[in-house]
Amino acid sequence: MTDLLPPPNDPHLRWKFLRDVLVFQLKLILGNVQNFVLVPVSLVAAALDLFIKGNREGEKFYKVMDWGRRTDEMINVYSAIGGYHATSGENEQAMYGNFTVDSILGKVEGAIVREYEKGGTAASIKGAVDRAIDGMQAHGDKHKDKLDDVIQRTAEKFRPKPDSNSGEN
Repeated sequence: MTDLLPPPNDPHLRWKFLRDVLVFQLKLILGNVQNFVLVPVSLVAAALDLFIKGNREGEKFYKVMDWGRRTDEMINVYSAIGGYHATSGENEQAMYGNFTVDSILGKVEGAIVREYEKGGTAASIKGAVDRAIDGMQAHGDKHKDKLDDVIQRTAEKFRPKPDSNSGEN
């Protein structure tokens, strides 16, 4: 599992993590919208296939499934856990052009990085957010032992208690 994590010496590790969290959430939402649309569309396609003869059995339904598979690949929900950049690249570019969520977000991210490198607004926002997160983490570290204790006590309350009557008939 640890081989999926970025190298610890990456100076922008926090921002990569935050980006991955936000992108993952966006992709989950897109996937849910896709599923929400696919349920009725696939049912309608299947019903049409039952009543209207096509070139082959289930033609419309399988077209909807193919569309769903292709959009699923374009969303690529789990690309942040690794292997994505090593295995995709040219093949993905040829298949989907610039229409993957990652390629679109890459363009947006590139614009933000260019702004950051110029020392503009993105750089000052990054600095402010870094300071705020550092402060939250420093404050959280002070209370870590108390939090660990509360978690331990809560877990003990939910553990099953040994049955004291188990030896009696």
